[in-house]
Amino acid sequence: AANKLEVSMPAVMEVESGSTARIECNFYIPGNDSYTYIDWFCVDQNNRVRLYHITGSETLQENTDYKGRLSVGEDKALSISRVTVQDAKTFVCQVGAGSHGVAENHTELRIYKVPEVPEITANSGGISVQSSEIPQIAKCVSRNSFPPPNITWHKNGEQLEESKGAKISLTRTRESSGLYTVTSTLFARVTREDRDSLYYCTVHYRLRGQGHLVESRRVNVTVFYPAEHLNLQVMPSSALVKEGDDVKLVCEADGNPAPVFSFYKIELDNSLQDLSSLADANSGVLNLHDVNKSSSGLYRCQTLDLDDMRQLEKDVELVVNYIEGVRVKMEPSSPLREGHSVNLTCDAHSPVALTYQWRDEKGRKVAEGKQLFLRNLTFETASNFSCKVMAPSVPGLEQSKQVAVTVEGMPRIVAISSPLYVRQDEVVNLTCKAIAFPRPSVQWSVNGTTHEYVEDQHIASNLTVRVSHDLLRAGAMCRVSNEVGAIEEHIQLLDQKTPESKGVIIVAIIVCILVVAVLGSVIYFLHKKGKIPCGRTGKQDITKPEARKDKIVVDVKSDKLSEEAGLLQGANGEKRPATDQ
Repeated sequence: AANKLEVSMPAVMEVESGSTARIECNFYIPGNDSYTYIDWFCVDQNNRVRLYHITGSETLQENTDYKGRLSVGEDKALSISRVTVQDAKTFVCQVGAGSHGVAENHTELRIYKVPEVPEITANSGGISVQSSEIPQIAKCVSRNSFPPPNITWHKNGEQLEESKGAKISLTRTRESSGLYTVTSTLFARVTREDRDSLYYCTVHYRLRGQGHLVESRRVNVTVFYPAEHLNLQVMPSSALVKEGDDVKLVCEADGNPAPVFSFYKIELDNSLQDLSSLADANSGVLNLHDVNKSSSGLYRCQTLDLDDMRQLEKDVELVVNYIEGVRVKMEPSSPLREGHSVNLTCDAHSPVALTYQWRDEKGRKVAEGKQLFLRNLTFETASNFSCKVMAPSVPGLEQSKQVAVTVEGMPRIVAISSPLYVRQDEVVNLTCKAIAFPRPSVQWSVNGTTHEYVEDQHIASNLTVRVSHDLLRAGAMCRVSNEVGAIEEHIQLLDQKTPESKGVIIVAIIVCILVVAVLGSVIYFLHKKGKIPCGRTGKQDITKPEARKDKIVVDVKSDKLSEEAGLLQGANGEKRPATDQ
């Protein structure tokens, strides 16, 4: 072999459409001699066409369809740019080496194009499980591939095969570009369980001896099947329905499409009251507004499948919870007087358990249970009480009954404007407030303009009157009376001095206090000095009938009087002569 001319080339070369194919030609010449020529050929329909003729001095490219896309490298490898599927041929490299003869080899050039992601289209019209023919499920299209790929079908991840009931048709179309479009259509029967099934197709192709695949998106088909089961329910739950609620009766069938719904109420004599006019026949919802006790009963939903005329029906009971007959019994029922006691008993009827609660007219809770016992009644404790009846098992179900507890008694004066300071001829308001039931009347002992204000058991009377001498002396009398008794009280009027007289008296008192204070200070000062002048001669002996050694004789000279006189002044602040002191 070492003494023989040899040419080696890859048997097969795979190149993607649009890329460049580089085909190598490796040869061995014994003795390391040089080649005489190298020729490149392509075999087209058993015809050999020369592409290149290469010698030691020149490289000659033949005029073929490949011109402009061919080139030869330093290593004599043939390059074909922008290959297409038409370039899938056999290429031959022939080497001539003089005395060593001629040798050649060839490479099969294969062109491939990876298929695009397949397009899948599901049956848009829907498929009936009762179809007599095998329906079309979906169509899958794979475009621009070479060579043509294979297509398989899958449902929920499992491959569908014709041997298992599926039918698959396949169409291959070669486009002008030489690439293939492959279309596959799936036919199969469906069941009601296929309403949730997902179908998809897979395109299989080979590349460099290895298998590859690309999957389509998943699609779902609409499956038509008759209803087998019917469900009818009350919304909200029947256990929570109360009078005044809006209720829905929802009828659901497991068929597709949904059947036509009809609603009825079963009367006591088993006759049917047609309520379909209140319902949406397509959605299967019956709306009942503002239900009451009479709305309770048995309701029926019926369906009719138009394909096989099969009819289904379902009943449900509607219970409307209610509270009725709320009443309050008062013992004793005779008129109540202050100091009495009373017992209030509340009762009601309902199909569910009830609780009772008592509240006063301000809404404050005062007791739990059916009974409310009130002791030692007064006008102030008399009020409107309400019994609130509630159903704990049915939120919002409640009713109330109000009762008025009135206490009768003679009037009681609670406020009066006495004593009242007034001035004669002044216009004043006299007020008298009382509480009583039945409603009392108020009389005044004097004439004037009256205004009365009444609130519950309270009454207030205002008397506007001018103060006369007699009114100031005698005062006024307020008398309040009703059917039970009467009471009266006296309003004392006191003469109010004018502000001017009060001011004069206060000033006089202050002046007197100041004069006494000044005189007391002067006398005290003179006493401490031992100088108390008693005559007008300017000299005075102060002695007692029984002279004692500890007594002092004071000689007051006239020239000293002026100094001491300055200590004494009159009330007007002026100095007085010494002879006047």
